[in-house]
Amino acid sequence: MDMRVKPNATRAKSVAGKVKPINLALQGGGAHGAFAWGVLDRLIEDERISFEGISATSAGAMNAAVLAYGWTQGGREGAREALAGFWKAVSDAGTRYSPFKAFPGSAQFGDFSLDKSPGYLMMDMATRLLSPYQLNPWNFNPLRDVLEKHVDFAALREHSAIKLFLAATNVETCKVRIFQCSNITADAVLASACLPHLFQAVEIDGEFYWDGGYVGNPAIYPLIYQCESRDVVVVHLNPIVRRGCPRTAAEIMNRLNEVSFNSSLMREMRAIAFVTSLVERGKLSPGEAKQMWVHSIRADEEMVQYGVSSKLNCDWAFLTHLRDRGRVHAEQWLARHFDSIGNESSVDLRGEFL
Repeated sequence: MDMRVKPNATRAKSVAGKVKPINLALQGGGAHGAFAWGVLDRLIEDERISFEGISATSAGAMNAAVLAYGWTQGGREGAREALAGFWKAVSDAGTRYSPFKAFPGSAQFGDFSLDKSPGYLMMDMATRLLSPYQLNPWNFNPLRDVLEKHVDFAALREHSAIKLFLAATNVETCKVRIFQCSNITADAVLASACLPHLFQAVEIDGEFYWDGGYVGNPAIYPLIYQCESRDVVVVHLNPIVRRGCPRTAAEIMNRLNEVSFNSSLMREMRAIAFVTSLVERGKLSPGEAKQMWVHSIRADEEMVQYGVSSKLNCDWAFLTHLRDRGRVHAEQWLARHFDSIGNESSVDLRGEFL
């Protein structure tokens, strides 16, 4: 990755006692995005920090668009209220349209998993045999209504208080497309969250898009090139470390999902670690490369409890459980690493990603 800085590039300055600007990188993960909701809710509360840019994918893209719109309209409290309203609407829509509701107790297992649900098993089998073009020929997506009711995309395109970079995968070219504030629509957000076995590809400007997690979950490079702040806080949803070798079919599919949706982030982190090493060894001057300070809010020990099926669980008790755990982990991160913002990475890049 080429992270050389153009001669006229500016650098963010962290001034003691003043608000510290950070960038956010939000992973996708379906209903697990409620964990990121909790993280964001706690970070928004902290008036010592502000958000310059957000790069996001899938559920992260939804969180990003809702947060940016809420913040633009009503500041910090507007952002918190917008996120809370959005996730409640997601839960309501999930309850209304869920294929599991015909099976009492389907989403009420102690571990919040749907793996044993008759509804989930039937849907899983159907999506392995039939495409969404056959299962859902009208291309109905309840998330569209939820998004359009909670975000005025025309207003967001006209003015956003936060820079947005939402990733989607071009089906035909395998390339990542980054939607920015000037061209963000409900379609762009849905493209970023389009799982190909559940939804038809989203067409935008004659191109077809699937979930951005395949090529950027999330993409870090827009934050390097287009934001002044050097600090990137990655909010992880997909466990990087899961001990033990999976042996059942469900365990194997679950781990494959985690590996595939972490791979692009791992590659970018390796590139950042490489450039950081060059800068620290004096091989590149500060004017030639932009050294990034990377931070991580990650809860592998929490998220390994939930299989891939729980990413479809929109039960309100599950979503608020994840929100509360996200708030706890954000609180712990602030207590341990706030002083690192603007000064250094709080993640050992080589130890974590090389």
